[in-house]
Amino acid sequence: MNDAKGKPGPLARRPDNSAFKQQRLPAWSPMLSASSVLPFFYLTALLCLVLGVWLLLTVQSTREVKLDYTDTESCHHCFEMRKNVSNAATSCTCKVTLSIATPLKGDVFFYYGLRNFHQNLRRYMDSRDDGQMVGRLSNLKSPSTYCEPFTRGQGGLPIAPCGAVANSIFNDTFKVTYENTRGVTVSVPLLRGGLTWYTDKNIKFRNPRSGNLTLAQVFEGSAQPPYWQRSVSTLNPLDSNNGFINDDLIVWMREAAFPDFKKLYGVLNRGRKPFSKGLPAGNYTVHINYNFPVQYFRGRKEVVLTTLTWFGGQNHFLPIAYLVTSSLILLTAVILTVVWLKFGKKGKNMEE
Repeated sequence: MNDAKGKPGPLARRPDNSAFKQQRLPAWSPMLSASSVLPFFYLTALLCLVLGVWLLLTVQSTREVKLDYTDTESCHHCFEMRKNVSNAATSCTCKVTLSIATPLKGDVFFYYGLRNFHQNLRRYMDSRDDGQMVGRLSNLKSPSTYCEPFTRGQGGLPIAPCGAVANSIFNDTFKVTYENTRGVTVSVPLLRGGLTWYTDKNIKFRNPRSGNLTLAQVFEGSAQPPYWQRSVSTLNPLDSNNGFINDDLIVWMREAAFPDFKKLYGVLNRGRKPFSKGLPAGNYTVHINYNFPVQYFRGRKEVVLTTLTWFGGQNHFLPIAYLVTSSLILLTAVILTVVWLKFGKKGKNMEE
């Protein structure tokens, strides 16, 4: 080991005599005092208060109408029927009424909601084959072991799509009608497409392809999930080529973070009268094809009609969080101010 002159010695590993390596760079070390810190506390509290009030007013400007239809009087027979798994293939319909006192102006979104359904369980979330969902034929013929026990169906055929997430898809369907002032019933037009993110529809979910075969022919050697009433190639009777890029399937496959959630079902088509400005006030009837059972997890089902703002729907979490944070910071600032006025100035006067 050599020193700075190329000779061995104890100074061979000494760093260069530079400002950076000898830590002589100029630095600013702020001297914090009560007179400089307390205004920052009050300013932060004011900023959080303004943001909280602003977001709260924005959220409250949205209109939302909810209706729990799980076991209402008209749907009670369907609720009881779905308790027996042997009746899963038997259709059951019911209807519920909604009364809207004031019009829902602008774009109106139709959601279905579930309560006490835990989509955030790790084993449930892992029970899917993303390779299958992007259209890989090898995964279609041999699904991932993560999908167990929803990997093979009757006759040992591979299930498409496999896994617990796809198998538990919400399959109630809805049709909404409106009774106008003349007593005439009008069907409310709902747009059932364009409900998903661009990346989901064009990147994360793709249909398998094999030469010039149609989608139904590609899925011929596969089985539908056990709880499904139709195959993946016929999920939407109005679209013979949707398969894995079915909007309802994609919306369901994006798991919710909390046990109580709602997912988009449709958007009001404002191209027809009398819905060009939104939903007019009046009585609405929701006709339900009741399929999804909730007794096994003690859940509830609901329909939600809501308007949206730039901030989203009626979610009070962030405004309340800002208001609570503002209150805590303001309380801390007041306590520090009292302590400083009582002890800080007293100590300063004693030193003088």
